[in-house]
Amino acid sequence: MDMSNLLQQARQMHEKLGKVQEELASKTLTGESGGGMVRVAVNGRKQALSVEVEPALLVASEKQMLEDLLVAAINDALRKADELSKQEMGRLTGGMTIPGLSGLF
Repeated sequence: MDMSNLLQQARQMHEKLGKVQEELASKTLTGESGGGMVRVAVNGRKQALSVEVEPALLVASEKQMLEDLLVAAINDALRKADELSKQEMGRLTGGMTIPGLSGLF
């Protein structure tokens, strides 16, 4: 295989990877818990964007429940972000698994 061809392919993959990362950053995923009483929005890069909490949970007696629901909603949102990343990676690589590449998302 020609070395210049290999370098060109690597550059193209790097450009595509950058585009996928931009696309992921622009997508919003929402995790919910407590039947929608707590909602957490993250982008496809797993960065938190917002947290919404029903006012009924904002009382001292509901502190533990609110904490549990926040954790559940965050985990739900991050799971959705992971799924989106895997889909985008599969699209980028044509379904091939490339060691270490998934850590870039």
